[in-house]
Amino acid sequence: MLSNEIRYFLAVANSGSLSAASEQLFVAVSAISRQIQRLEAQVGVPLFERHARGMVLNEAGEIFAHHVRKNMLDMEYALAEIKGLKAVRRTLIRVACTDGLAFTLLPRMIADFRAENPGVLFDIKVASTQGVGELLRSGECDVALQFSLHAERGVDVLGSWPAPVLLVMHQSHPLADAPQVTLSDINPYPLALPQQNTTVRQLFELASHMSGNLVEPVLTCDNFSTLFHFLLRTPLAVTICSAFTVLQEAEAHGLILRSVAIDQLTQRNLQLQAQSGRPRSAALNVFLTFLLQQLTALEEPLRQYWKP
Repeated sequence: MLSNEIRYFLAVANSGSLSAASEQLFVAVSAISRQIQRLEAQVGVPLFERHARGMVLNEAGEIFAHHVRKNMLDMEYALAEIKGLKAVRRTLIRVACTDGLAFTLLPRMIADFRAENPGVLFDIKVASTQGVGELLRSGECDVALQFSLHAERGVDVLGSWPAPVLLVMHQSHPLADAPQVTLSDINPYPLALPQQNTTVRQLFELASHMSGNLVEPVLTCDNFSTLFHFLLRTPLAVTICSAFTVLQEAEAHGLILRSVAIDQLTQRNLQLQAQSGRPRSAALNVFLTFLLQQLTALEEPLRQYWKP
């Protein structure tokens, strides 16, 4: 139901170039270029910044793309209602989350949900905290799970649970049985950290600076799976994450979680978020209810980690 101008505009906006959009749509580059120019003439302003390596939305283009995607979502919901698809049938739910939640928690919950609702399909996008918020606000996902340091604006926060930064180590680690672990205690041991665009790393850096214990990591990576498997193969190593990220895997792999007596490391929350003011399909409402129940059920086993 989209005009060619809009279809081609979105393809170029998403792919970043005329040639990439041409390969995606199986349409000649010249035809896509003409339709983009025609659309810009109708709008009255350029929508892209044109570079040698591709095309990037300018400010006007970003505004236009946001409203186009919003209208597409409204149309999809209207068509679903007209066709009577209010039941939980073959429905796609788009989820955005930060890396730690994509490690095992979200895949496990989706698998459990689909055991009862096999007609529901999922698309998961993993992004930084800022990126997850942008995906939700732009309408590119239906639900988001992310660790946040503050109340998010422009989204509906359906649930929030404390998610302090914890140390993860082997049960045989010299610090495993220490009465209390401080940041200075981990100085002698190999430290594996996520990169600095994560809330867990930002809080850890803040706590390190404020305590005067600057620790240089031996490994940094934006993929928690890499940190986890490095830890498994390095008995004296230490990494950091939330209990939500690794609780069930810790026991299975002979690992323990330890809190650190620093207030800065307790300032995160796990938030379940949805688009604000947007209609929700029946399947999405069922899934949101399921997530709330599952995450709330984890409160009791995780409560021991909420305060150092």
